Amino acid sequence: MENHPSKLELISVKTFKSYDEMYKVVDFLNKNLKDRKVIFGLTKDTQQGTMTISIYET
Repeated sequence: MENHPSKLELISVKTFKSYDEMYKVVDFLNKNLKDRKVIFGLTKDTQQGTMTISIYET
C-alpha cells in the first residue's frame, strides 16, 4: 500500500501586525485541533512587520 500525502485545502488567511509569540498560539492550536482535521500555518514578513496565519483542512 502506497502512502499518498494528504491534500490540504486552504480555508482562510489573515494578516496582522507581527507578534513575537504567535508561533506558540499556532503550535497550541495544531496540537489540540489535529483530530478536527485542521492545520494552522504561520508566516512572518519581517520587511512589512506582519504575520499571516493560514487555516487548512486535511
